[in-house]
Amino acid sequence: MKEVIQTASRRNFLGTVTAVTLSATALALLDGNDAMAAKMKDKKGSTANDVGILNVALGLEHEAINAYTLGAQSGLLDKGVLDVAVLFQSHHKGHRDALIATINKMGGKAVAEKTLAQYATDLNAGSIKSAGDILQLARRLELGAINAYLGVIPSLNDKALGQVAARLAADETMHWTLLNSALGGAAPAGPLSFGA
Repeated sequence: MKEVIQTASRRNFLGTVTAVTLSATALALLDGNDAMAAKMKDKKGSTANDVGILNVALGLEHEAINAYTLGAQSGLLDKGVLDVAVLFQSHHKGHRDALIATINKMGGKAVAEKTLAQYATDLNAGSIKSAGDILQLARRLELGAINAYLGVIPSLNDKALGQVAARLAADETMHWTLLNSALGGAAPAGPLSFGA
């Protein structure tokens, strides 16, 4: 049931992105290119819709960070797996920081992180009984993130700016691949397995 809820929330993100195109301004800011963003902002005008989309993405990054925190605090992960989980969490923190900086530069207000207890409830952490359960949760969240970030790319007019979303998706794909391998999962059987 929680998997359906998580997938639905990421699909809502994709629907939002499809309905309201993330502007080149937002992506230029996300990539740290303030000069490019300033030029585009003059041409594009309002960024309120972009801030909304970025806040949805930020909410997903908050969720991932807290999922890894819950896993790390569970005591169920051995040192090697824990080290990888902390590394992946640091990637999500980098995504979060870039999103917050971009939202602030656009004059928006970043969505607040929930409490760890709220994420524990949302992610049904009480049902986690093994390291495998933690890895399965992380794999599911990473797959949702891959699909969410890849879903942004087709809405971009400038191919160079699509690279920003692709870089985020690449991080998530690396996470999913390593988690899937650790769980003994098979490689996707067909081509074009992500982003559909």
